[in-house]
Parts: sequence; structure tokens; C-alpha cells
Amino acid sequence: MKILYVHQYFRTPDEGGCLRSYHLAKGLVEAGHEVTMITAHNEHSGIKNISGIKVQYLKIPYGNHFGFVRRIFAYISFVQKSIKLITKLGGKFDLAYVMTTPLTTGWIALHVKERYNIPYYFEVGDLWPEAPIKMGAINNGLVKKWLYSFEKKCYFEAQRVVALSPAIRNYIEANSPETKVHVLTNFSDVSFFEFHRKIHSFSDTNPMKVGYIGTFGAANHLDYLVNVAKACLEVELPVHFTLMGEGAQYKTLKKLSLELPNLRVLPFGNSELVKEVLEAQDAVYVSFKNLEILNTGSPNKFFDGIAAGKLIILNFGGWLRSLVDKHDVGFYHDPNDPKEFVRKIKVFLADTKLLGRYQNNARNLAERYYDKDLQVQKMLKMLRNEKHLSVSDSEVYILTA
Repeated sequence: MKILYVHQYFRTPDEGGCLRSYHLAKGLVEAGHEVTMITAHNEHSGIKNISGIKVQYLKIPYGNHFGFVRRIFAYISFVQKSIKLITKLGGKFDLAYVMTTPLTTGWIALHVKERYNIPYYFEVGDLWPEAPIKMGAINNGLVKKWLYSFEKKCYFEAQRVVALSPAIRNYIEANSPETKVHVLTNFSDVSFFEFHRKIHSFSDTNPMKVGYIGTFGAANHLDYLVNVAKACLEVELPVHFTLMGEGAQYKTLKKLSLELPNLRVLPFGNSELVKEVLEAQDAVYVSFKNLEILNTGSPNKFFDGIAAGKLIILNFGGWLRSLVDKHDVGFYHDPNDPKEFVRKIKVFLADTKLLGRYQNNARNLAERYYDKDLQVQKMLKMLRNEKHLSVSDSEVYILTA
């Protein structure tokens, strides 16, 4: 098949960031499909062949620190330039695979179906417009009504909707019952991350290392992490926190790290740097603002954490908390109660064998259900069995988690 793959934030291992689209597109190419990727780039436009993927870059600057209006401008620019490029390419594709966020990529999906009669899969990683509305970024009643209507149309017209979590699937099916929704979570690259289980005692000179690797944005609300770091200092717990990434809160967190001896902030890095930092940690902290709608996501940092065999610490509920609790791979703490974090981390500081067991459970969970190759095979199965989709064992698990 000739597949048009649209992802505004496509990244390669050399660039770092979320590599989901890179691995899925690469898997499609290796299975014999021809893939053209349309994406945005901060600095240049042009065509590049990456691992057999024909990547069409459109110069559209974007950053997590952008304000609301500037972000909307970037989203609309991407839609306009993508449609223009597809016209130039002649619209000669058998299938379009369109990833959101942002929801505005839905315009591209609808365009290729209406103009060229190309069916499309619509991948949903975050609930737009529900998330920004709940966060207070969109308040106008008419705008909200239009966005919800547009969202439903994108789902209704799709050949399939691919949800990154069972919670997202449940939301879409409740709001658009006629839509075919399949779950394909983010994945763990177990062949990339090595599992080094370290059993040792912790002390002031050898503290437990807790890492956060990801976006420093409003939705992540890393004030929660700063508060637990302060709480650990107050009771002199040997716990050290390393944050690595980029986003609107980077400068603020960097300044705070100069005041807190148990907090280090590193700049965004590529995949090899992420691997180096992550494998040096004992635990991974995954953070979201305390809003129920943000519990539905499928954060890459969680799946990297279990791939590397780390204790997982969450400050939010939802399907991932259920997964963590069920498989003994970590713990949840109330984001507004740093002392709860202190009480729970003390258990693992005192019992390194228990820590090792949880780390081993994390790696096993990644290998059994969320390995990158398993997720790629599920995507290929969708394409092969368009009329009679058979659900794999791993999908059965995430649908019932």
C-alpha cells in the first residue's frame, strides 16, 4: 500500500522525543508498504529519506513555551501547508494515517477523504478538545460547541480510530458509538533500553535516584515533583531527583535546582542521552496535573520506564494507576500530599529486595504486553484484516486493564 502518514511532531532517534510514529512508519516500510510522512520542522523544509520513510518537512516553528494564539497559528499553518503539499503529490495514496494531537490535523484527514476518496485512520493520543477545555484554555461556548462537533465528525468519517489507551477508547465510544475504535498504546523499546537491576543499600553518598524525562509543561505540573523533593530534604531522605527535558517551565525548574541540593535539571536530549540518564535511575516519576481528563493518556515516559525496568511513581489515577497497582511495578501518591510520597518511598529505601522485585516486574510487563515489535505487529494486523480484525493477546489485556 501507498500510505500517507501525517504527524506534526514526527521525531527520529537522533532528535529525541516521542518516537512512536518513527517506529510505526519504519515497521510499515519493513513490511513492504510505501510511506510518505508529512511533518513540521522548526528550521527547514524539504524531503529526506529516513529508514526508508519519505519524510516531507514543512518549516513551521513550534515550542511548548508558545502562547495559545501562537500555537493555533502553528496548527493552522501545518494544515494549510500539508493540504497544499498533498495536492502537489497528486493525492495518490491508498490510505492516510493521521495522528492527533493537535485536533486540527483532522482537517487534513477529512480533506484527503473528501477530495481524493482516500480512507483514513485517525490516531488519538490525547483527548482534544476535552483536555484544553478542562484546563481552561478554551472558554468560549460557541467555540467549544464547534470543536466538539468537529471532533465527532473526524471520528465518524474515519475508517478506524486508533486510541492510545483504553480510557481514550471508552471516551470516544461513549461520544461516538458508531465509530470503530482500536487500542494501540505507546510502546516499550525493550531492545533499546538495557535492564540493570542494582541491589544495594542507599545512603547520603549513594541516594536512590528518581528520574523524570519528558515535557516541562503546564499539563505535567512539575510543582508536584518539586514539593516531594523538598519533603525528602526536610526528613533527610537519601533520594535524588533528575529532570530531563524541555518546555515552558524549564527556566523556573532550572532556577529551583540551584536551591535544592537533591534536584538536578538537564536539557532535552536525543535517544542515546535519554538512555544514558534513564538507565542510571532507580525509579521513574510520571506527572500530570490533577485533572481527571489527563488520566486518560499513554505517556511515553511510563513505557520507557518499564522498558528500562524502573520502579514507577505516579501522581495521577486512571488506567495506568490500575496497571501499576495490579502488577506491582510502583506506587501512586496523592499529588497534594508530599508526605505520602515520603512514607511510600521509605518502604523501598529500607527493602532493596522489594525494590528489585518491582523493577523486575516492570521489565516483565514491558516485554510481555508493550514491546515495540508487538505494537507494530498489531498495526500490520489491522491493515491485513481490514474487515475481520482479530484481537491479539496483548490487546485483550489492555482492553480489560
